[in-house]
Amino acid sequence: MALLSTGGGWPHAIPVSTIVRASSHRVLFALARRRESLSRLRSDPRCALTILAGGDVACSAHGRARVVEDPMAVAERVAAIALDVEVIQDHTQPRFAVDAGVQWRWVEEDARERDRVIRAALAALAGLG
Repeated sequence: MALLSTGGGWPHAIPVSTIVRASSHRVLFALARRRESLSRLRSDPRCALTILAGGDVACSAHGRARVVEDPMAVAERVAAIALDVEVIQDHTQPRFAVDAGVQWRWVEEDARERDRVIRAALAALAGLG
């Protein structure tokens, strides 16, 4: 789970769960086609993806997002987005440690399966599948 922050007006942030690291400077994720965040990225592609995870991971990947598949072939309600990372901002400090990130899970089997299919398709788009 990460937090996507977009501009195009007042700052706007949403949690994003379908994230695949494509390379050291590219991340792919899916957004529902009806999301305000997707509309904002179309008008202003600058954004940040903030990750807080176990193992003392605390960073924001800043860059420009672009739609790579809309709709996704495996899920017509979502679009695949590539974030081309320009700057990684490290938030770690010697005064604290991030022991765990957000703990979440799908509670419906069909949502869990849809998530698995979308992640696999994103990995394939990234050349990892």
